[in-house]
Amino acid sequence: MAIEVPWKNLSPEALQGLIESYIHREGTDYGEYEQSLEQKSERLLALIKAGNVVIAFDEDSESCNLMSKQEWSELQNKSAEDEYFGY
Repeated sequence: MAIEVPWKNLSPEALQGLIESYIHREGTDYGEYEQSLEQKSERLLALIKAGNVVIAFDEDSESCNLMSKQEWSELQNKSAEDEYFGY
């Protein structure tokens, strides 16, 4: 089961580490022009602060990940269905 972690609950260092880890792991594509790690980090931080990207802590794997608000909603709906049906 995953829980949402408010970005304000993380230290600036932990938040930056999570953002950079996500960028390196996902190998994100930012279009026609290459962006620096700093530019990618600033863009992702803005999305987190705006509520468009959620920090999710997975209790089973004891790890954090970033996901879109849409992905988070879908995960929550699936979890509710699984709980309802006893999965």
